[in-house]
Amino acid sequence: MKKTLRLGARPSPLSLKQVDEIKDIFPFIDFEVLTYQTQGDRDKHTPFTGLEGSDFFTRRLEEALLKNEIDVAVHSAKDLEENPPSGLTIAAITASISPYECLVSCGNKLLGALKPGSKVATSSSKRKNALLRYRSDLEICDVRGNIEERLYQLDAGKFDALIVAHAALIRLGLENRIAEIIPDWIIPAHPLQGSLALQVRSDNQGLIDLFSVVSNTPRLKELRGCALAGKEKKNAD
Repeated sequence: MKKTLRLGARPSPLSLKQVDEIKDIFPFIDFEVLTYQTQGDRDKHTPFTGLEGSDFFTRRLEEALLKNEIDVAVHSAKDLEENPPSGLTIAAITASISPYECLVSCGNKLLGALKPGSKVATSSSKRKNALLRYRSDLEICDVRGNIEERLYQLDAGKFDALIVAHAALIRLGLENRIAEIIPDWIIPAHPLQGSLALQVRSDNQGLIDLFSVVSNTPRLKELRGCALAGKEKKNAD
């Protein structure tokens, strides 16, 4: 008989693909999938710039864990906040399917071929700053929404190009939209991009042991180190 666990996830198509990935990793577990809209799913207008390291995409799932509504939450590892709530722990970080960013553009133009003044959309301040260091003649604008919504905005002519995670397009089967995988000397690869995080209650040692067998240990140590650094910074402030 399969072990049954309640798994919490965001309702976006990308998040549900991530759930399928976890199901494939643990075929001996019968996951009951419960979806929760996070603040990041509801708020499609607030620029994400400045919210990196916050619980914008995780809080609702973490609340469900703490209330025992679910047994495990799946997150994009790079979305985890710097200061996770007490009582929760990351049991596993999966290996990344790609840490890189990619360009989707009108006419499939490469980043270096975009005309001066072209509008390039991104949700990340780090991506924005990296792009401007490479090409200060571009106009960098904010974008919100899930991947499909961002691609719709691009196709509707709201901007000329879009920077998105390569891993997201792989998971959604949208690799045909990629104009260029951006080398990390232009936009440094995020150390946790393309990886998934499995979060559980700290007192559930059974699940910690169960999920840790697939964990990418260096990534997990790095993530916990980032969380510790975030707490130390907060205390210093």
